[in-house]
Amino acid sequence: MTALTLSTAAASGLRADAIVVGVAKGAKGPVVAPGAEAVDKAYDGALAGILETLGASGGEGEVTKLPSPTGFKAPVVVAVGLGAVPEKDDTFSAEALRRAAGAAARALAGAKKAVFALPITDAADAGVLAEGAALGAYAFDAYKENGKNGKDAKNGKPPLAEVTLLGGKPRDAAYKAALARATAVTEELNRARDLINTPPNDLYPESFAAVATAAGKEHGIKVQVLDEKALEKGGYGGILGVGAGSAAGPRLVKLSYTSPKATKHLAFVGKGITYDSGGISLKPAGHNETMKCDMSGAAAVFAAVVAAARLGLEVNVTGWLALAENMPSGSATRPGDVLRMYSGKTVEVLNTDAEGRLVLADALWKASEEKPDAIIDVATLTGAMVLALGNRTFGVMANDDAFRTAIVEAAEEVGEESWPMPLPEHLRKGMDSPTADIANMGERMGGGLVAGLFLKEFVGEGITWAHLDIAGPAFNESGPFGYTPKGGTGSAVRTLVRLAELTAAGDLG
Repeated sequence: MTALTLSTAAASGLRADAIVVGVAKGAKGPVVAPGAEAVDKAYDGALAGILETLGASGGEGEVTKLPSPTGFKAPVVVAVGLGAVPEKDDTFSAEALRRAAGAAARALAGAKKAVFALPITDAADAGVLAEGAALGAYAFDAYKENGKNGKDAKNGKPPLAEVTLLGGKPRDAAYKAALARATAVTEELNRARDLINTPPNDLYPESFAAVATAAGKEHGIKVQVLDEKALEKGGYGGILGVGAGSAAGPRLVKLSYTSPKATKHLAFVGKGITYDSGGISLKPAGHNETMKCDMSGAAAVFAAVVAAARLGLEVNVTGWLALAENMPSGSATRPGDVLRMYSGKTVEVLNTDAEGRLVLADALWKASEEKPDAIIDVATLTGAMVLALGNRTFGVMANDDAFRTAIVEAAEEVGEESWPMPLPEHLRKGMDSPTADIANMGERMGGGLVAGLFLKEFVGEGITWAHLDIAGPAFNESGPFGYTPKGGTGSAVRTLVRLAELTAAGDLG
């Protein structure tokens, strides 16, 4: 992980590989952003003009490098675009700062230390800049030769090792708390990214459960793992049915973080399909290669629970990881089979590639037995949601409109794009089955909403519930942008952590 520190020292005297400054897009050309005054002065106030000559505009994520002015110990100045100049008070949004810090950190891969002279007006700004830098510096190189120690240049440069935030007050309690929060959240989010990026021959239900168990011991979280025998004894037909075709047996993992001061209890439920072939309803060619990411929901839940524990939030948080590998074999569940779920309800399986809702159904009902104040499930559930909202936005469905709105607002606050989606009751009829209580497929149109309606059937009566379909933003197959890398993104981790913080503060329901 990239080390994060604060400093009020003069920019010119700090030893580093580079100094990062912000530049915004003004009406008549680039404008140097607050925080870079000392650097601009050293260029005799001509930094904006020099950057314009070099082709910089101040557009979001744009990176321009130039030699440092005379007298600076850092040899390079890196100007990163913040986007349009704010209309009021020269105050950039938290997400603009976060993305700029991420873009700069990515551009400085291979460097040992960088000083960020970006806009900081308060501790909150320091926190989002720290988040952006730590997330932007992320790299997954565990499977490259010497990748873990970064010595092999042909396999790419190691991440930026250290970031000093200039203008941050190292002795101020609020600044220290913001940095500590950013460190905990980004370290766990990056661990989620590692899990998502790990190939399925190394990450399968049992090994994922082992990672959760080890983290629990480290951070004081109680972990319970149900293996195949326990799942069979308990009647978890959904999880067992999905995992039936694989040599790697399924697991249901419970992580319990408890606070002695808590008055509220949240349950997070994550879809953890460590590899999804589609089962007997095999995915077509071209759709299998990234299916190691189908456990992104479970990774998000795992990371959020550990982050809550590290932050010592005054709320009880239980995480449920519904883990299975969906494979075709002689023992696999077939289209037409009927599964008896943990709730006792029967499900006719019309498509074995609609497996995520089956493992979630068992976990949701189990989570409901503890009567939490709210349940939130997270899943890469449907391609239909990607068609509806694209690759950067997750859908939010709920059985309570106010709760759904609160989640969307929390996501926006932490910089995650989401959109409220309905649960039209008329779509439920399409899942009627002549054989079982419900089928796992319904109408094709509105498929993401149909999946949400299916899950709703397995939420205990009277419990507030929401469903986050992160199928679009969970895995980035295009190039990196801002603080988002190619590959696993850790989508929904920050939203879940924020919801836990709001609940602890009494500001969520």
